[in-house]
Amino acid sequence: MDFNKVIYDFVDLDVGTILENEPMYKHTTFKVGGPARLFVMVKDVDSLKKAIQYVKQNHIKYMIVGKGSDLLFSDKEYEGIIFSLENMNKVSINGIEVKAQAGVNLISLSYQCAKTGLSGFEFAGGIPGSVGGGVYMNAGAYKYCIADIFKSATILNSDNEIEVLNKEQMEFSYRHSILQDHPDWILLEAVFEMNSKDPKEILAILDKRKEKRMSTQPWNFPSAGSVFRNPDEKGAWKYIDECGLRGYEIGGAQVSLKHSNFIVNNGYASAKDILDLILLVEKTVFNKFKIELTKEVILVNWE
Repeated sequence: MDFNKVIYDFVDLDVGTILENEPMYKHTTFKVGGPARLFVMVKDVDSLKKAIQYVKQNHIKYMIVGKGSDLLFSDKEYEGIIFSLENMNKVSINGIEVKAQAGVNLISLSYQCAKTGLSGFEFAGGIPGSVGGGVYMNAGAYKYCIADIFKSATILNSDNEIEVLNKEQMEFSYRHSILQDHPDWILLEAVFEMNSKDPKEILAILDKRKEKRMSTQPWNFPSAGSVFRNPDEKGAWKYIDECGLRGYEIGGAQVSLKHSNFIVNNGYASAKDILDLILLVEKTVFNKFKIELTKEVILVNWE
């Protein structure tokens, strides 16, 4: 593939900022990952549409990312194009409805809603992802999730056309949405329906949960949040603890001493260290309990 021609064409199409051989460790919360041949920060929906049409016509490998919070890129080069939606970050509030583009940060959105006296996003005050990733995963915490406040989503479908999906069409379930069954659909923005409440009350909840997170989660190390979904019987961390794996290390990757469903990068981990540790945890838990842990982390660019 002649990527110089692609760059020339993208400049011509005015799709946004284009970076060559951009290390993915700069764009993931694990702070690992090899270079992407091209990393493109699209500036708006029209730019994205033009870029997607181009890569599909030219059969170029591509991927969409937001905050990179649930992604584990391998250490090798991604021979294709990574499109970042981080510049698609507009929020508009109309009464109790909040419309947010895919690149909006969930934590900042939860605080923005709180200050406006809109309740519903308190659960997202510690989720280090974007609206796009949050809706894709039906992200949640404290027994609440995106589906609870979701009203509709605007997507780019397989034919590169804009389509609006309602809550029923999104087929939400635990950490799942229909977007996972259609990898080439791209979430552009979502509308959420909130409740009115005293801003002080909402902010008090957010602050209390932040305190709890600070004391129970390894916020000061790069991680992707919870690595595994919780099985029905009990939390994944309990199984990991009962296998004696809290604090276990491979290279620079460690099962967090603070919360054993977190794997942290101690500053010098390779992506392979992290993957090897994830696989070791899965295998150990299965051998002891015959429970198959399901990864929340998405593996990208591995064999």
